[in-house]
Amino acid sequence: MPVITVRIEWMTGLKIDIFSNLRLYGSWDANGFFCEAPWTEVPMSPFTAEDGCPAWSAVVQLEQGQSFRWGIRADSREEQDSWGIVTEIPDPLSASQYRTFRADHDHQVERYYLTHCRRLGANKRYVKGKSNPRIEFACRAPHAADVQLVIGEPASGYITPAGARVQASYPMIRDDEGVWRTAPTDPIFARFSDWDHKPYMYRIVRDDDSVVFRSDMFARCQIGSGRKDPASPTPGELPWDGTRFDLKGTKSCSVAVDPEQVTELLDEGVFPETRWLTEADFWKDEFDPARPVPTNLSDLIIYELHVEGLGFGKKKPSTSEEAPGTFEDAIAFLDHLVALGINAVELLPPMEAEAFSWGYGTSHHFATEYAGGGRDQLKHFIRACHQRGIAVIFDVVYNHWVEDAERSPDLYDSIRDDRNFHYWYEGRDEDWPVNAHGRHNGGYVQNGSSGRLPNLRDEGIRKLFTSSACMWLTEFHVDGFRVDLTQAFHRDNVLEANGQSLPLANQFGTKFLREWVRTVRFVKPSVMLVAEDHSDWPAIIQPQETGGIGFDAIWWAEWYHNLIGDSQSNLDSARLLHVAGQGSDLPLAMDRLGDKIAQTAQRVVYHESHDQAGNAIYSENGIDLASARTIQVAVNNVLVDGTRFWAEARTRAVAGLSLLTPGVPMFFMGEEVGAQEPYRYHDWIHHREDLLAMRQDGGARLFTYYQDVIGLRHAQPALRSAEVMIVQSHNANRVLAYRTWQGDEDFLVALTLNNKGFPDGYVFAHPAIADGLWREVLNSDDARFGGGGMTNSALLQATHGRINPRLPANAIIVLQRETGR
Repeated sequence: MPVITVRIEWMTGLKIDIFSNLRLYGSWDANGFFCEAPWTEVPMSPFTAEDGCPAWSAVVQLEQGQSFRWGIRADSREEQDSWGIVTEIPDPLSASQYRTFRADHDHQVERYYLTHCRRLGANKRYVKGKSNPRIEFACRAPHAADVQLVIGEPASGYITPAGARVQASYPMIRDDEGVWRTAPTDPIFARFSDWDHKPYMYRIVRDDDSVVFRSDMFARCQIGSGRKDPASPTPGELPWDGTRFDLKGTKSCSVAVDPEQVTELLDEGVFPETRWLTEADFWKDEFDPARPVPTNLSDLIIYELHVEGLGFGKKKPSTSEEAPGTFEDAIAFLDHLVALGINAVELLPPMEAEAFSWGYGTSHHFATEYAGGGRDQLKHFIRACHQRGIAVIFDVVYNHWVEDAERSPDLYDSIRDDRNFHYWYEGRDEDWPVNAHGRHNGGYVQNGSSGRLPNLRDEGIRKLFTSSACMWLTEFHVDGFRVDLTQAFHRDNVLEANGQSLPLANQFGTKFLREWVRTVRFVKPSVMLVAEDHSDWPAIIQPQETGGIGFDAIWWAEWYHNLIGDSQSNLDSARLLHVAGQGSDLPLAMDRLGDKIAQTAQRVVYHESHDQAGNAIYSENGIDLASARTIQVAVNNVLVDGTRFWAEARTRAVAGLSLLTPGVPMFFMGEEVGAQEPYRYHDWIHHREDLLAMRQDGGARLFTYYQDVIGLRHAQPALRSAEVMIVQSHNANRVLAYRTWQGDEDFLVALTLNNKGFPDGYVFAHPAIADGLWREVLNSDDARFGGGGMTNSALLQATHGRINPRLPANAIIVLQRETGR
């Protein structure tokens, strides 16, 4: 067979220039004939791709008609010689990463896209010889009979299901992969700047000739910032006022935006804005050398923040409706966090989602929820965090789509459920009964999350999720991610019709997790990755080199269930605060919590999270109960003047322990000032509290306590050490103590939930307690914190492994061994 010329291109889709020294490896020999091993190395040359992003290419001579495999290696700013094909082959049981092709014709071009960040959606396209880029709209709709780009109006941001409010329409051309694109030679698209901030949708003729209007799944902005769907108004709700401010983002038009420009002002008050900065100018003062941003997960103290939950007392100007908090409110809140000692914020998902929600029903993974202020306002927030030495972690949700997904992923280009390509579906429509809405739901897949499994068999769907994460890393400078409910991918997939387990879906879910971790680490090796996983599968935090998934840590609910325990009636959990809050003096399962302390390394541990701050419903002794804020659980939800002393004492005790374990501590917003209102998914906006005012009033002493505990953890690496030994757990006395150390630094941490305390001392005896003098460095009963003042002001002598400190009721104390004495 003759030898032909093949050009191989590796495309980043990322504007930043972070890769170098690319080398192509392929299954051919020096003469271009197939060779299983070793693969031939060929240097690659850099070029700027049509999307304006760095790319590399190599030209090789190969035997015509033969199939070949290939991959690349690259150096980056943080790592050398990394394999640059992050996508796995389609085999569900294989983790191999290479591309294949058949050498069919001369001058053939093979491309691999690291991301689809600039491949789909509304993007710049650079034409040789022209300084100004054109614009291309690209929409994946493989089953559509026709697709048109339609333009909406900025004031309303809405196109009706019948097509009213469409200002103009333009044809699109289908390629072999089912992607529809605007014509590259049409002069209307010659200048990207002409389309900047224009609202648009896609008019799709589906496979049954029905016409629907769909938003762009790769849109970087959805124009709506309200909560109303004009086509399906909520009973009792005021009618839509006709503006984008009152329109639900998931139902609104997408917006073409320039990702290389950032608004100079946080709130210019006009749309579109007129004062812009380049990315380089915007980010140039991002960091303060005096306040470095932490990059090691174990150094973090994480504050879980729902941005829309700020803005206490805000109302919409035109109505009496409560208005959500914005990134402007969040920036104003940062000095509170700095004073507290926080060095990381974990944002509830800031992506476009269900209106006025927590964000866990994402509709558009490249767009920011506009109710919070918009994409550039989020950049202002992240820059402000970094200037203060605070890392930013995003919650991301890939295990399901938004529940009301019409206009986004649901039935995007087909009326048939079995062609609903954004979702995993088993069988054909005819295999399942039809419901009252004409849907054949039996073939969809449930996974224990809040919706149906995305179609992870499809490389394009997996690439949508991995690409969006790369966008947040490179365009928004995010420092880490917490991935929602990962066992929904690798363990819990079942058929909606009958609950039958689906091993294939679990296998592809596992493949997706590997690809996602591998991709974001390839782009930013120092990224911090946390998985919310409740499966106890050790592979989640094992390196991929040894067969694991590769997360840094697990978001560990087991800690909460044992320390607090008000969100489920699991008899295997200690549920210490829940039981103590009922007021009895019965024994507590301190030993069970002790077993968990040694397991907290590589775990994010928390005494409150969004899930448990009032939202969890469970049954106990035949009674339906709801979880609550920590200070409420501490007194069995009877927080009154007569119980507040007890509530605060127990709250300080459990918060202190959680903040001082070897794990990575986290807590939900408001805990530091004793927030007490339930923070539920459906009505949180009516239960916001004025956290800044509480800090100056009733929450002042608790805030001071949090400051001291956090400051102690920051100052003492030994309190973050994985070296832990339980020295006593006494269930009847309700006492638990452990030793933790690093080098010469040695600490003894003791927790008691005993209601009487031990004013004459409590003996801890264990060979691990070193002889010598010990100093009390923290006591939650200190009067400064609102406690009773039972402290240990004098040095304590340990002899033969015995030490006898005073131990207050419902408290935590920390003793530090005096070195050299």
